[in-house]
Amino acid sequence: MKKAILFKIRALVCCLFFSSMAIAQTQVNGYVYSNNFGQTLPGITVTIEGTNIGTITNSAGFFSISALNPGTYTLMFSGLGYSTQKQTIQITNTPYRLSVTLTEGALNLSEVTILSTRTDLVQSTLISQIDKQIRPVNNAQDLFTLIPGLFIAQHAGGGKAEQLFFRGFDQDHGTDFAISIDGLPVNMVSHAHGQGYSDFHFVIPETVEDLSVYKGPYSAKFGDFATAGAGAFTTKNKLDKTQIKLEAGDFNTYRGLALIDLIGNSDNQSAYLAGEYVYTDAYFESPQKFNRFNVFGKYNGYISPNSILTFSASAFGADWFASGQIPQREVDNGNISRFGAIDDTEGGNTSRYNANLILSNSLGNGALLKNQVFYSRYNFELFSNFTFFLDDAVEGDGIFQKDNRNIWGYNGSYEQNINLGNTPLTMLYGASARIDNADIILQQQTERTLRNPIVGGEVMQSNLSLFTEQTLKITPKFAINTGLRLDYFNFDFQENTDITLSGKDNRTRLSPKLNFLYSPTQNLHIFAKTGIGFHSNDARSVVLAGFGDESLPRAYGYEIGSTFKIGNNAIFNVAAFGLDLESELVYVGDAGVVEASGRTNRIGLDISSRIQITSKLFTDLDVNLVRARAKDEAKGEDFIPLAPQFTSVGGITYKQDRGFSGALRYRFIADRPANEDNSATALGHFILDAVLDYRFKNIKLGLSAENLFNIDWNQAQFDTQSRLFNEANAVNELHFTPGSPFFIKANLGLFF
Repeated sequence: MKKAILFKIRALVCCLFFSSMAIAQTQVNGYVYSNNFGQTLPGITVTIEGTNIGTITNSAGFFSISALNPGTYTLMFSGLGYSTQKQTIQITNTPYRLSVTLTEGALNLSEVTILSTRTDLVQSTLISQIDKQIRPVNNAQDLFTLIPGLFIAQHAGGGKAEQLFFRGFDQDHGTDFAISIDGLPVNMVSHAHGQGYSDFHFVIPETVEDLSVYKGPYSAKFGDFATAGAGAFTTKNKLDKTQIKLEAGDFNTYRGLALIDLIGNSDNQSAYLAGEYVYTDAYFESPQKFNRFNVFGKYNGYISPNSILTFSASAFGADWFASGQIPQREVDNGNISRFGAIDDTEGGNTSRYNANLILSNSLGNGALLKNQVFYSRYNFELFSNFTFFLDDAVEGDGIFQKDNRNIWGYNGSYEQNINLGNTPLTMLYGASARIDNADIILQQQTERTLRNPIVGGEVMQSNLSLFTEQTLKITPKFAINTGLRLDYFNFDFQENTDITLSGKDNRTRLSPKLNFLYSPTQNLHIFAKTGIGFHSNDARSVVLAGFGDESLPRAYGYEIGSTFKIGNNAIFNVAAFGLDLESELVYVGDAGVVEASGRTNRIGLDISSRIQITSKLFTDLDVNLVRARAKDEAKGEDFIPLAPQFTSVGGITYKQDRGFSGALRYRFIADRPANEDNSATALGHFILDAVLDYRFKNIKLGLSAENLFNIDWNQAQFDTQSRLFNEANAVNELHFTPGSPFFIKANLGLFF
């Protein structure tokens, strides 16, 4: 009896002891705001001075640090583009709540800490945020180059989407890299020209505020196309000043830009209008006559103390001629120059109109609830001629591709930080829906005169998804991130003339993710990532008999790496990765046929550095090495055509608010196989560019120069079989679109 009583007493004492320990510990939480418009700031590092204890503000700008004993603490708040702020607090046994406002300041890498416990704020996102502030951006294409390791090429005039190269992929126009702007998807499904077609020219570069980069299939927030990675751009909510900019350069190149603040100083709302017009004949012998206009408007305001409404709308249109891809033999024999053409009637026109509405609600528990609806109206017409007279010796092989579509979509998310005892947990839940309804045509043409239809019909494709991400901070230094995504697809294609090419299918895909995050110090972050992703195939290939099982090929990703600082002003990122793709289909929009490709494997190494030499002088360097091979082919015949093997970009930048600023930048891509047996080589190049600006009062003068050494280089390159009008037999060789020669452009900016 006494033993039982003693046991109960001991148990009670233990319970009281541990209860007192739990009571003795508390937490500090709150919101971080910007002095510009007073909006909450995501991605701000919050640390306790002199310790490795810290966290990152979530999408609502909310932070929480748990398991603190009562006492006096000094909190440090830091983020790129903001002055570091310290705040000393005295906490007791009850949670401490505070609000902090950060002031915008000069970029200072010494104030940046690497500490991170969330997957969307590690690896290359920090690098890209630095680049956005120091790298010159002259056009929408330059925005893509802010993604470390991504190369672009243009091969059909300035109005066609760029060809993308990333992590050992010839992405075509975006098959394995998901791109969005303010949550609005850019990649086109079942596009007339190619799956994942991503035309980013509807974005005015001066309106872009931020970029988050996700390399590999490791985040559950992204589904279709996010196999090699994803780039999420966001536009500015408020203009610092009204701006007018005029540009003029070689080859009859002109650009006008206006950014107009519609409201002025306001504590609770902002609105602005942006407009852009571009014209150029480009450097080809046959003028491109390229025209592009962009109009973008955005409103952002508080409709209640905790609710922000954001609405944006845009209109974009472009038309152009192109000289296309020319055969090397015609240049070698002197029949045409590098800037000549076999068929200079290529080109086309395109337009896109967007409406985007986002409602963000900051809840009392620190959670953020977001609901978004969007609509896009898209039109596309493209005239091409890749093989000249290979198939039709009289009329030629010209093709016409047309895509008219409507896109409706919804994105919703709920994010909250909670504590499981003294263990912080970040929860993210989301849902999305997208519906594409497109009329698609592939037709023969000769010098823009339409002839026989090849294939055409109506695509109705929908994608519904649910996802969750959970980040559990096991210790102040170690966190585990898990994710799960469920996607449902419905494919429907109704061919206009041939009922055998019509059909329906539906498929689901479950994509798990698992990531380990370790920050032993504030300036060292180590990560190990695994995840399964996918990209959808074209509806026209999915509905064909026998191909449905390959409609959503998986991608298996794995990666290990680190982001760290050496000293106060040098930030590095190193990552070794692998990516395996299942057997998949490729719908060749230029021919209207389906081609099957086997399994592939890519392994590689990414290295990035950003160094601040002085308060105004910065250097940056990216090096990317990849080995890409087909798994089911014999050795020596297993090369993946056009897959980049070695790329590097870098430069040195001098940046200040007044007076002179400038940059000297290079980009390099090595020779790479142009076909499966490496018997044809796509030539590499090294290009050097320069930018010089002078700012005084409200005037800015600028000068930019591309290809300073005026070297001959190829943008897009393909190993193609073609036949010219006067040739008896077809020839298989390299066809290319030349890169720009030395090109200089001046600009004048006025600020009000």
